[in-house]
Amino acid sequence: MMGALAADWPAIAALVRRAMNEILRVPGAAIPGVLAPTIFYCGLTAVFGNLTELRGFATDSYQSFVIPVSLLQGAGFTGAATGVNLARDIEQGWFDRLLASPVPRTVILAGMVLSAALRALLPATVLLLVAFAIGAHWPGLGGLALAVAGVMATATAAACWGCALALRFRTQSAAPLMQAGMFVLVLCTSSYAPLDLLTGWLHTAARINPVTQVLEMVRQGFVAGVTWDGTWPGLLTLAALVSVLGAFALRGMRRMAD
Repeated sequence: MMGALAADWPAIAALVRRAMNEILRVPGAAIPGVLAPTIFYCGLTAVFGNLTELRGFATDSYQSFVIPVSLLQGAGFTGAATGVNLARDIEQGWFDRLLASPVPRTVILAGMVLSAALRALLPATVLLLVAFAIGAHWPGLGGLALAVAGVMATATAAACWGCALALRFRTQSAAPLMQAGMFVLVLCTSSYAPLDLLTGWLHTAARINPVTQVLEMVRQGFVAGVTWDGTWPGLLTLAALVSVLGAFALRGMRRMAD
């Protein structure tokens, strides 16, 4: 397997480099994906900041509590952008040439989703700088590393989702669906308040939503300490999301090639 990976790495690197070059060639295209989660974060902290006064709230800093929400949203937007870019390549005929190459389908998908994981670090960096500037707690090196890993893995899962939809509909008109999927999953969690303080349908949705485990994993270092019990459910959820959504994307790629 390691030999196969070494043989395919040049193709993966070329696809990643192509995606990263888009940021340099059209930097304005990256601005919405950076500004949207940052503005959302600032708005949430301004409107709901006093929720920390509720009994049982996990921290006295709402800036710290809500930063993981915006981090995952930024990752979701980045993954959706990967799907939109793929739909554009399909419309323009470039993706047909890529499918005609001898490169394995798994390598093509790996190149696209890896680029999304790397590009997700841009909005995450801006968000963290803003968060620390307005009072978010420093999560420690372990907490920061876990947050970065969660962002990159979430972007990978979102990219698989976006690519699956792009291969299904083959048009950029599907962009709203790509963006809405991850956006709704992230918001229907313990995003605004601890799970025990939620009520009604939102509590039910957050309790059964697997992304809640990812959010709680990323949140650990910002509101308390990092523990294995708080980490492994999120890691397991991310592995399952990437596996299932990646399988759907590969299936769509193979069907398109037939």
